[in-house]
Amino acid sequence: MVLGFRNSGHHANTINRWRARIAVRTARAAALRSRPVTLVASGGAVHGAVPEADLLRGFIRDRRNWPGPVLVDRDSRSTWENVSNIVPLVERFDRIIFASNGLHAEKARAYLLRQRPDLAARLAAADDYRFGEMALFKPLFAAVGLRKLRTLRRG
Repeated sequence: MVLGFRNSGHHANTINRWRARIAVRTARAAALRSRPVTLVASGGAVHGAVPEADLLRGFIRDRRNWPGPVLVDRDSRSTWENVSNIVPLVERFDRIIFASNGLHAEKARAYLLRQRPDLAARLAAADDYRFGEMALFKPLFAAVGLRKLRTLRRG
């Protein structure tokens, strides 16, 4: 599952492209192990006219050459809604993987545990780390992610 990030243009922005790359490399690794893979792109038109899910799906298909199915959730406006809205799409799958930066994916997993604890055993980690990848963004995402996780654990 690829979590969208605010996108105001008509093409996937840097963060959405990064998240899509994480999703596709994770999916390709699963496919090599003969697992059926369906990607899910999630995100509404929060900061622009085009839903983030459509931008993600376009990038995944056109730029990452993903040949498999890509489902979309075009209504989500937050991570909580991303998780809530994709449950009907993914509850039949044997593994659920959130493709995002590490701490954001951790937040999504925590939300899934709150919303649907029966699906917790199906959670798996994405291939979300590459040395040097997005090195300028990672300190910012770490600071924001840790703050949000701390708030989540308090509440």
